[in-house]
Amino acid sequence: MTQNLSTEAPPRQSVKPSPNRSLSWRVASNLFVSFRYAWAGLSYTFQTQRNFRIHLAMGTVALLLSILLGLSRVEIAIIGLTSGVVLTMELLNTAIESVVDLTVRQTYHELAKIAKDCAAGAVLVSALAAVIVAGSLLLPPLLEVVRSTISLPEFPN
Repeated sequence: MTQNLSTEAPPRQSVKPSPNRSLSWRVASNLFVSFRYAWAGLSYTFQTQRNFRIHLAMGTVALLLSILLGLSRVEIAIIGLTSGVVLTMELLNTAIESVVDLTVRQTYHELAKIAKDCAAGAVLVSALAAVIVAGSLLLPPLLEVVRSTISLPEFPN
């Protein structure tokens, strides 16, 4: 089963990459510049991607709730790591979408759709995993707090 996915590619300029990588370090001349580029990527993603802001807010809520509920340091670290993975996947998704958009130049291409859909799927998988992890760690102590606050009567066995 083969699909004919060929469409006319936009014309490209013939630019040969330089095999000499000795000057590649000049892209970021020092560590501060590297961090500035990284911050620019985070800032761009925060400003333009609604889902990144949602994931950041939910991760923050999960971390604050884990601290308020008195979870162990390991449990808090696990929630922090899973939240970080979701944010990382959202950053990668944004990068992939940008590169694909640059490549296809406002035209539809089935392979571009596949790349974007797969990147979005990766974000979804990581977000679902984070919800499962946070739920399994946060729900038991949260239910205990609710139960003690409401003081539900005990039923005899």
